[in-house]
Amino acid sequence: MKRNLFRAGFVLLTAVTLAAGTAYAAGAASTNGSLQLSATKINGEVYVKASSLTSALGGAGTYDAKTKTYAYTPAADVPSVVAKVSPSVVAIIGNYSGGGDQRYALAHGTGVIMKADGTILTNAHVVKDMTNITVVTADGKQFDGKRTHMDETSDLALVKINASKLPVAKLTAIPLQLKVGEPVIAIGTPVDFSLRNTATTGVLSGMNRSISSFYRLLQTDAAINPGNSGGPLVNMKGEVIGINTLKFVDSSIDNLGFSVPADTVKYVMDHFAKYGYVKRASLGLELEESWEAIVGLPTTDPLTVTAVQSDSAKKLGIQIGDVLYSVGGKQISSIVELNELLKAYLPGQKVDIMLMIDGDLVTKQITLTESKYK
Repeated sequence: MKRNLFRAGFVLLTAVTLAAGTAYAAGAASTNGSLQLSATKINGEVYVKASSLTSALGGAGTYDAKTKTYAYTPAADVPSVVAKVSPSVVAIIGNYSGGGDQRYALAHGTGVIMKADGTILTNAHVVKDMTNITVVTADGKQFDGKRTHMDETSDLALVKINASKLPVAKLTAIPLQLKVGEPVIAIGTPVDFSLRNTATTGVLSGMNRSISSFYRLLQTDAAINPGNSGGPLVNMKGEVIGINTLKFVDSSIDNLGFSVPADTVKYVMDHFAKYGYVKRASLGLELEESWEAIVGLPTTDPLTVTAVQSDSAKKLGIQIGDVLYSVGGKQISSIVELNELLKAYLPGQKVDIMLMIDGDLVTKQITLTESKYK
C-alpha cells in the first residue's frame, strides 16, 4: 500500500463530519450507557465517594467542613472549550511564489495567539514561502503579518501583527500529563479560508510518535484537513497540548493526524526569545538506527556511527562503525530519542556518552557542537 504524507495545508481533501462519542474515565464500569460506581447504603440512603464521581465524570469537587457541603463543578463540554479557545485562534493567508496571477496564487493556514502583543505561533511550512501575509482574528479583524522567527526542523514559526490586548492561548503544563484516549479538539481553517475557526473532535490517539519527524509527535483522530496547519490541538481544559502539523493521506487511511507537542513548542519558543533561533545541540556524529527502530519494532539496539564530524568527536577517537549506547546516562535506540534528549543541552556543553569502540564498552565526555539543522 502506498502512503502519502502531506503537511496539513497543501492538499485539497473532502471534509468529513465526525460525531463526538461519550468518554468515560478509567475505573468506572458502564452498562448500556450508564455508569456503575462503588457505593455504600446507610440508613436507606446510597452514598457514592466524591472521588469516584470526579474520576468517572471528570470535573472537580471541594468539601467545606464548616458548612458540611460538597461543591461539584462539572467538566467542561465541547462548546464551552471551543468558546474559550477560539478567540485566540487566527487564520493566516498570503501569496506564494509560483507564477501566474499572484492575486489568486494564495495559500492559507492557522495560527495561535501566544502573547497579547500580537505574537502568533504557526507552522513553518505555512509561512516559509508566503508573502503579503494577512492575519484574520476570530472577531473578523484583519492585520498585516510579519514572519519574525522560523524553525523548519520543528515546523514552528512566529508571525507578528500590530495589535495589543489580544486573547492568549494557554499551553498545557510541562512536563506533559496526557492520556491516550482523552478527548481533544482541533481548531483551524480547513480547505477554504471562509471556514475559519472550524472545530473538530476526537481523542488523543497516541503519543511519542516518530513520523518523518525530528522530534516526537502527538497522534489524533480529530479531523485535520488542509489549512488546519498551525492550529491548536486542545484538551478539555481548554489548554493547547499541540500544534497541528501534518496527516497521512491515502484512499484507505482515515483520521491519522499529528501535532507538535506542547513541550517542543515551549522549547522552541524559549530559544526564539533567548537566541532568536533554535540553538540546537549535536553530538557531531552521523548515526544510523537499527532496522527494528526504522520499521517501528520495540528495540534496545544502539545507534551506529556512520560519520564523524566535530573536532571533539575526532579527538575522542570515535570512528565509523563504532556503536553508541547512551547519552547523559540514558540509553538511546532511535534518532528521535537522541534529538529529544539533546533538547536539554546547548552547544558547547559537555555530556558523557557510552560507546563500543574496538570491542570495548567505554564512557567518554564529548563537547556538543551546534546542529546543522535549522
